[in-house]
Order: sequence, then C-alpha cells, then structure tokens
Amino acid sequence: MNIIHILRKRGFITESDKTESITDPKIEHVTEKRMMTCYAGFDPTAKSLHVGNLLVIMALAQFQRHSHRPIALVGGATGMIGDPSGKSEERNLITQDQVKENMAGIRFQLEKFLDFNPGDNSALIVNNADWILPYSFVEFLRDIGKHFRVGAMLAKESVSSRQQGEGLSFTEFAYMLLQAFDFMHLFEKFNCEIQIGGRDQWGNITAGCDLVRKVKGRTVYGIVFPLLETASGKKFGKTEEGTVWLDPELTSPYQFYQFWIRTDDRDVASFLKFFTFLDLEQIAAIVDSHNKNPERREAQKALATEVTRMAHGEEGLQAAQKASEVLFGKEISGLSDRNLLDIFADIPSTEMQKKCLNDSLMLVDLLTMTELCSSKSEARRFLSSGSIYISNRKVYDAKKVVTEEDLTSETTMVLRLGKKNYHVIRFQ
Repeated sequence: MNIIHILRKRGFITESDKTESITDPKIEHVTEKRMMTCYAGFDPTAKSLHVGNLLVIMALAQFQRHSHRPIALVGGATGMIGDPSGKSEERNLITQDQVKENMAGIRFQLEKFLDFNPGDNSALIVNNADWILPYSFVEFLRDIGKHFRVGAMLAKESVSSRQQGEGLSFTEFAYMLLQAFDFMHLFEKFNCEIQIGGRDQWGNITAGCDLVRKVKGRTVYGIVFPLLETASGKKFGKTEEGTVWLDPELTSPYQFYQFWIRTDDRDVASFLKFFTFLDLEQIAAIVDSHNKNPERREAQKALATEVTRMAHGEEGLQAAQKASEVLFGKEISGLSDRNLLDIFADIPSTEMQKKCLNDSLMLVDLLTMTELCSSKSEARRFLSSGSIYISNRKVYDAKKVVTEEDLTSETTMVLRLGKKNYHVIRFQ
C-alpha cells in the first residue's frame, strides 16, 4: 500500500480539520512510483529524545519500512538558536559542545527505530552544523535571505503567534530561513524531496518548499502530523512527574512501560496505530478483545509491550514487566535499588543506618517503627496469620531478626502487610 495511504489509515495524516496536512496532493502518486528520501529534524537541546518525538520517529520508520529512505537531521546549528514554533518564549541558547554531547545520545536512540545498516534505503543521520556553520553571515543573506519576503514570514503562524508580549527576537525570526536552507541542502546532496514534522512546523516546511522551488525549480513536498493531546485534554508525553524520556537513565524502562500502561481507554486504539508496527487487523482484534474486558487492560499491555521493546530492547521490556509484576505480589528478586525506587516511588519509606542490621533488629520492632503495625502484639498477630511479607515472601516467625540477607536489593528492603500495604526501607 502507498505510504501516504498508510499514514492516513494510521491517523498520521488527518482530514478532520480545515488546516492543511500535505503541501501538494501529487505526493501520493510520486511515492507510488519510486523510492523517495524523507527527512525530519530533531532538536539536540537535551541529551535524549522523549515520547513527544515518537510520532515523527515512527513516521520516518514507516517510510523506511515501505521502501523509502529516511534522514534524521539533528540540528547542531539550529539547536543553538531554538525553533520559535509552538513556544511562548525564547529558549536559552546552548553551546556547540553541549550539542555534540546530546547528539551522541540521540543517535543511539534513533538506531532503535531506524535501520542504519548499509542498503538502498538505509537511514542517515546528519548534522546541519556541517553546512550552516561554515557559511558567513553575508553569504547567507546573499544566497538564501534574498528569496524571502518579510511580509510572508510575518504571516507564518509560528511568527505571528509570538508578536504579543515580548515578541520575537531576530535570532528566532531567522530560524525559518535556516530550516528552509536545510531542506535545500538535503535536496541537493541526497535528492531529499519530503520533509515531515508536527503541525507547528507547517510554516518552516512550506518555507523550505518555496526555497527549493525558487532556487532549483523543483517541487518538493511537506507533510505535517497532528499535535497529540490525550482524551483528557493534556499534551501527549507530559505527565505530572515531567517529561518521559527515551534515555533509560532519565526514564527507566519500568517508568516508560508504566506510562503506556496508564493510557486512557479512549486513546489506546489510536496510540496502537501511531506507536507500533502491528498491522491494522491485529490492532482491531486487540481493541475488540479489550472492549469486552476493559479491566484486563489488554490493549494497554500490547501497546506498552511493543513500544518498550522497541525503545529498550527485549531485556529492558522483561525488566519492566518483572518490575510491574512486583506490585501484584510476585516475589521480588534480581532488581536493583534504582528499579525498586522507581516501582515504589509513591510508597511510604524510611531511612535507617545499615549498622542496624547487625544489631539484632527484630522484625516486630521494624514493623512498628515503620507504622505498618500499631504495636508489637499486632505485628505478632499478623505474622502468625501469614499477613507479613519481606520482598513479597511470607514471614511467619515472630522472633525473626532482620539481617542483610533480607535486603531486597543493594540497600533496600520492601515490607508488605496484606495485599497492598507496602513500606520501603533504605539502609544507608
């Protein structure tokens, strides 16, 4: 099936509103006839991409899976300025050294979704600092700037929306020219004819299409995708805890998995289309089964499994699933302090000196100190009835002395009363 048709069926290209999604409808016929090269830009202002980038990443991956060539452009030059699109204020500028450091992490993450191995449509990653930074300011104004009209630039939504308040700096105003120059450079060097991005990139993308037409006399194409909001009205990828990163050091595989598990029933069908490679028939079957028994969260589990496997590999997925099972009472073993603190982030906790473990610390005393039990006699009753757990393993011995062997991980012990009353102790 034609890639444009696929993107439509999966919801990347929408016809539900009056705003445009494609610069030229001829793209459907062109992509059907031959392999084309498509690019998307990524901002290197952090060392990791985040789930908000995933829609565009998955679109690039869909292009590659349907025999087209993807290019990931990391804005080593433009990232030092900051795209004003969708922003309410100017961002802090970053240095070239910061950009280089961030690029290394971004490439590693993109390799999880795109195939960079040699081949006809192997993915490329490029840095626009390579062609922008050598340009002098005067040369850029002469060769590129002369093709732009200020009136047309001011009319772009990304610019006009910033005219209130503090307004837009010249630095940000020039961003559009730089992104247009990127498109023309990639067209010249790689015959790149398609640029994709979020809806807020429409002005920048059409500026690039216009520049290639004026300078090269050729038609190139742009596609923009919806800016996702959840059914509850929140911006996709933003949680109360903050940004959900692709870097496992910033967002653990467990936290990442849980983000998808918490998907609203109203969003899960569209997210399966966006963020997995499951075919539409499989998705329809999963959603149908989910709707019959929504309490099982079958669709959310399928979504979390597929996305976590792509982002963190099979090992990361298994670790995330194992961690998730802990909350349902599975015996805890093989997890690190980091894993446990992620899992029990919202659980009451206590810190103690590690030397306490060598001072004949009684379990009944520990249960009262943590207030899991109101008294030693209550602790003994719960122990005799099999209601007390260490690392989700039952403990019956009312005379038990807690030792380092009872630690759940390097320095952490997890106590439980009944089915859901947990308490975490950190032995420093």
